[in-house]
Amino acid sequence: MRLIFAFRNTCAGLLHAGRTERAVQEEMVLFVLALPMVWLLGSGLWDRVAMIGSILLLLAVELLNTCAEKLCDHVTPEIHPQVKIVKDMGSAAVFCAILICLLIWGGVVLIRLGLVTA
Repeated sequence: MRLIFAFRNTCAGLLHAGRTERAVQEEMVLFVLALPMVWLLGSGLWDRVAMIGSILLLLAVELLNTCAEKLCDHVTPEIHPQVKIVKDMGSAAVFCAILICLLIWGGVVLIRLGLVTA
């Protein structure tokens, strides 16, 4: 039963974020658009796992960043220097996840084009 409740909470969180958060919406669209590309570009199981996993990682980091921002805004709606630092660090985490995606996808594309070897 606990797993069922956890899954329901997960779905509720994803639905809420998908309806209300622009960055999450964009990354969900990216994920859906990327799925067919995974089968075209990936040359093997691990390429495909890394490509899909990198986008899921990006989405997870974005969700955590959104949680931190929402909590910060709830605790203190006015602009506060310490809250700005927390929000900036969340943004930096999303940027790192984006770089991971770019490295993985870029590497797979370079291999597929024959510009580098695996």
